[in-house]
Amino acid sequence: MAVLVTRPAPDNERTAAALRARGFDVLLAPMLRFEPVALPGDVGHDVAAVVITSSNALRAAAPQLPGSALLDLPLFAVGDQTAAAARDAGFTRVISASGDATALRDTIANSAVIDAKATLLYLAGADISRDLAAELAGRGFDVTTQTVYRMAPVTALPRGVCEAFAANAIEAVLHYSRRSAAAFVAAVRADGVEISALAVPHCCMSANVADVLRDAGATQVTIAAHPDENDMLDGLARALRS
Repeated sequence: MAVLVTRPAPDNERTAAALRARGFDVLLAPMLRFEPVALPGDVGHDVAAVVITSSNALRAAAPQLPGSALLDLPLFAVGDQTAAAARDAGFTRVISASGDATALRDTIANSAVIDAKATLLYLAGADISRDLAAELAGRGFDVTTQTVYRMAPVTALPRGVCEAFAANAIEAVLHYSRRSAAAFVAAVRADGVEISALAVPHCCMSANVADVLRDAGATQVTIAAHPDENDMLDGLARALRS
């Protein structure tokens, strides 16, 4: 029996390693596909700092950054992992909020590194769940949001995963976002394995993600105590013991 991981690459490999360390067999079915978007040549020429809420934004932008003036600017990152990715991309003045988008907003608003009404460049994905730019604008900042990547839904499961569902060889599924959960539901329906796929436990990063699975008909749905992978995997272990 295996646990199915639906998060996109390359993060799914990290999750797979964590699961194997806990003694689980793993199958991968990334339900969103990463697609970088080119930066305009003049992007950021009049901004005071860069804002990042996702390491995917840095993954997309990094190949375009060598020689860019952006690397000389302060960069505000939502957390330590994203901050590390920013340093790897060549940024040297990196400030980590070590938290969530609220912590990032407050870190920027209270920073002495930039002026109170500075212009900020927010490097973001095409689908934003929270309007951080508007929140920062409410604090007096002028924010330019630049899309640097999109996550496109994957429409079909890998053949081996379909066969595993048909053979009842998958014991649980992990879901990390509403969009990937919705893509999963659409794929299991299109592939004809909806009944077996929705019958197993589904472990979700948040209540918003869980709603997608419940609306689709899943009845064994658990939510991480906090939006943290370790808490999610602890919930998985409890779900499989019950």
